[in-house]
Amino acid sequence: MNDTGRPQDIPLSNPRADRVRKVAQLAGRPARLKRREFLAEGPQAVREALALHQKRIAAGEPGVVYEVYASESCLDRHPDLEALAEGTTAFLVTDEVLAAMADTVNSQGILAVCGFLDVSLEQVLDAGPRLIAVLCQVRDPGNAGTVLRAADAAGADAVILTASSVDIYNPKAVRSTAGSLFHLPVVLGVEIEELVARCKERGIGVLAADGQGQLNLDLLQDGNAARRLGAPPRDSGYALENPTAWLFGNEAQGLSEEELALADHRVAVPVYGAAESLNLGTAATVCLYASARAQQDGALGS
Repeated sequence: MNDTGRPQDIPLSNPRADRVRKVAQLAGRPARLKRREFLAEGPQAVREALALHQKRIAAGEPGVVYEVYASESCLDRHPDLEALAEGTTAFLVTDEVLAAMADTVNSQGILAVCGFLDVSLEQVLDAGPRLIAVLCQVRDPGNAGTVLRAADAAGADAVILTASSVDIYNPKAVRSTAGSLFHLPVVLGVEIEELVARCKERGIGVLAADGQGQLNLDLLQDGNAARRLGAPPRDSGYALENPTAWLFGNEAQGLSEEELALADHRVAVPVYGAAESLNLGTAATVCLYASARAQQDGALGS
């Protein structure tokens, strides 16, 4: 970098350069899998990627950001990104070059090439998780990213995607996480039968979010509130403060009968209005926050 903290004085300006084409290839899954790299686009995603990168470097671990490409106007608007990018391979580029690299129609002025972040199921379970979100056959990248973001906000310990779910490194999925992809462990390609068996071995309850479920989420929360207030015990069917893995199904069909049969309980989010059902992102958020609240109450009361 030069004295101003900028990567170099003259921005890269040729949108047909080999370097530009190589970055643009990461919009496609074959290149991502071959190189185990993906794109983080926009100030928020790049900021979180760089924060994780610097944290890992400080701990003596491999970084996660390989290259950063930014326009001068973006760095003027977000000067904190310059400090975070210190020590990385960073380039000033023109808006035309960014447009050629990015997956979005309108570039947000900055993107980063990052290494894959997923970890093994063993790593997650060995850490003693209390709240896990499991995406079963979720195919839409925007929905997957939204659930991951909700899991992060609820303080979940991990997000797990089954083998038939969407590629979480899809640019749309990465954007939908709003940086949360860099905050919590993600496990990919797990077979649901193995996951459920391993959870049960470790004392982690498995709940299936199901509109026709026999248990009612409101009643589960009422049971938790009663216990917290010292009221007489009430059997609501399941204690939400327990370590829990929530199963969330496909956007159109929901969880299959085989997936539902693996769960300890099927839990319905009550619908009080005329809507047929809740969409995946909303249902997942409600369920995860219900568990998070109960677990927070349990921690405070212990």
